[in-house]
Amino acid sequence: MTYPEFVRLVERLWAQVPEAFKRGLQGVHVLPQAKPEPGLEGVWRLGEYLDPGPPSAFGGFEGLGRHIVLYHGSFLAVAGPDFDWEEEAWETLLHELRHHLESLAGRDDLVREDLRRLAAFRRGAPPGEGQG
Repeated sequence: MTYPEFVRLVERLWAQVPEAFKRGLQGVHVLPQAKPEPGLEGVWRLGEYLDPGPPSAFGGFEGLGRHIVLYHGSFLAVAGPDFDWEEEAWETLLHELRHHLESLAGRDDLVREDLRRLAAFRRGAPPGEGQG
C-alpha cells in the first residue's frame, strides 16, 4: 500500500471514531518513515501516542498537545503477502486512542500492559506471556 493510500485509509478509519473519544486530541498523523523499536533489531513500532505528560513547573509542555502517530514505513516493514492493512491500521489506531483516553482519565493500564509485553518479548517469551 502506498503512503497516500495509507493516509486515506487512516483518515477513513478515524472518521468512524466518535467525536467524544477525540476530546483533547490535537491530531492523528501518518508519517512516511519506519520507527524501529529501540534495542530490538527488526522490530517496528506501528504507532505511538505522544502525550506531553503533566504540566511542568517551568511551563515546558504548554501548547505541545496530545497526538497519535502511525508510521507507514513500519507497516511496510512488517507487511507480508496476507497482511490486512485495514485491520492492522484500525487495531493500531484504537490502541493509541486507548492510550489517549487512559491518559485523560489519569490511568496507565495500557502503558503497563505494553511494558509487560515488551519485557516478555525481550526475554523471548511466547506472545501474551507477561500480561497480567
